Amino acid sequence: METGNLVFDYDKIGDSLHIDTCAPYIEQDSDEVADGVIARFNPKTKAIENLEILFYSTRMLTKRHFDLPFQADLHLVRAA
Repeated sequence: METGNLVFDYDKIGDSLHIDTCAPYIEQDSDEVADGVIARFNPKTKAIENLEILFYSTRMLTKRHFDLPFQADLHLVRAA
């Protein structure tokens, strides 16, 4: 996984959507930031590096969308 890219991975057995900017690692802090949404933070910068959205398919069956309590600053990464 290239650092900085957004990688989406659906765990069908756990019914959770993972959104990662890097592979999870042991030093990360984590917190439930919304109902069924776990964020993993860089321990030094406190930047969010990973999100896990629990009960993802259930959410999609009951709602067309849901909001996350974040601001995003996205930038296009072009291959060199």
